[in-house]
Amino acid sequence: MSERQLVVVSVDVKLDPAAAFEAFTGEIDRWWRPGAQNWNNRFRAVGIRIEPGVGGRWLELLEEPAEVFECGRISVWEPPTRFAFVYQDIGHDIDGTEVEVSFEPIESGTRVTLEHGGWEKLDPGLAARKRETKTSGWGHILVWYREWASWGSPRRVANPVWQQSNRPRQVLDH
Repeated sequence: MSERQLVVVSVDVKLDPAAAFEAFTGEIDRWWRPGAQNWNNRFRAVGIRIEPGVGGRWLELLEEPAEVFECGRISVWEPPTRFAFVYQDIGHDIDGTEVEVSFEPIESGTRVTLEHGGWEKLDPGLAARKRETKTSGWGHILVWYREWASWGSPRRVANPVWQQSNRPRQVLDH
């Protein structure tokens, strides 16, 4: 698949890959923001979670009576380097596309990259429109994650990468 066929967005976080992976997957309900465009059932959604492991589900939790909406099925689960899922967004014409999230160590922590592919399965015009929408949408979502990883996640406090890069600098007067 050509690079143009992928939606690719990345953020850098000051966590090591294991902590970044856990903050993304295990704490998603704490950083994913509610909103009409962020939920499949915006009137009943109350949370979101990822079930770990191949075959696990990316779930939207619905209010009482307790139900779930499956947003994806985990196809790859390789902590702390990556996970992938088959996307499901019923009614939005892009079911069966694939999303992969990778966690690459960099000097300042981890680069988290989300790639959304499988667009060749769709009508070319529809695929082009949906790629544009998803580039913006996934970009916003990764910014929420980066903010959580930087300020909200308890993993940042116990993480040596974050502590080293955020240590106060001493200023000397001469």
